[in-house]
Amino acid sequence: MTVILSVAVMVLAAGALQAQEPQKAVPAVDKPVQQPAKSAGTSSVLQPVSEEPPGYSGSESCQVCHEDISLAFKKSRHAVVETERRRGWEGRACESCHGPGAKHAESADTANIRNPSKLSPDKADAGCLSCHTMQPTHVGRVHGSHGKNQVSCASCHSVHTPKPTHGNRMTRINGQCGACHTSQRASFQRPYGHRIPQGAMSCADCHNPHGTQLTASLRLSTGGEPGCLNCHGDKRGPFTYEHAPVRLEGCQSCHEPHGSANPRMLTRPTISQLCLECHAGITQPGGGTNTGALGGIPPAFHDLRSARFRNCTICHTKVHGSHVNRALLK
Repeated sequence: MTVILSVAVMVLAAGALQAQEPQKAVPAVDKPVQQPAKSAGTSSVLQPVSEEPPGYSGSESCQVCHEDISLAFKKSRHAVVETERRRGWEGRACESCHGPGAKHAESADTANIRNPSKLSPDKADAGCLSCHTMQPTHVGRVHGSHGKNQVSCASCHSVHTPKPTHGNRMTRINGQCGACHTSQRASFQRPYGHRIPQGAMSCADCHNPHGTQLTASLRLSTGGEPGCLNCHGDKRGPFTYEHAPVRLEGCQSCHEPHGSANPRMLTRPTISQLCLECHAGITQPGGGTNTGALGGIPPAFHDLRSARFRNCTICHTKVHGSHVNRALLK
């Protein structure tokens, strides 16, 4: 009996000690870990947190619907906007022109995206000029004749498509300008003119389509001289004895650059007809009448009935200016 009581006491004491020890949690091995419920249309793969600013969706969302445009854009010059961080539109090149596209990507409604082709030219050009503000133009795009006539940048420049590889660059420029300037394009069909139809030069060699301070957006040469002197440098002054129209009226006062019937591209078929528009003094000093000798600064001894007087440049060889002769003879 005594032994039985001792064993019972030891069992009770051991149970009391076990009750005082904290119980360790045992993980349920066979119980699967419960996954968070996923809504319809979402993937079970964890998506990265979007870093796009509010309202923007990124260029990848544009490619889902506009695949052809997106692939062509990657080969164009504007693709640099997509990759260069310093421009501020990395990964959002489409939205740099079309505006925030998150709402459009959700609804696919064209009213929720900006389409430059449907905007007024001044508003459409404002998007282009937000980047192209330091172009090598004299006074800026919007001050030129194209800007005044509401011709937008997209009328001449392609944003999405890559640079054309077929044909001569000058030929492409001339064809584009000739699509609107049809009368000037027809002038080049005359016998003598600049070699525009042959593709040896382009309209942009003489005209700046983005605007200059001169009429017809003509380019300037060094020191504000006419752009003609970029090629015709032998006619550059200053001269001791100047031919006034060259300095005051420019090359166009005598020459027709788009095409002429005269080998020297003059505005009149013959030289004498052009010269006599200014040098047609038919009276002598004192009011006397010059009989049979028309033309010339008095005294008018040029008898135009003689063939030798009908080509003024036979004698007046330095019509653009001379350093030695006031009559521009040499």
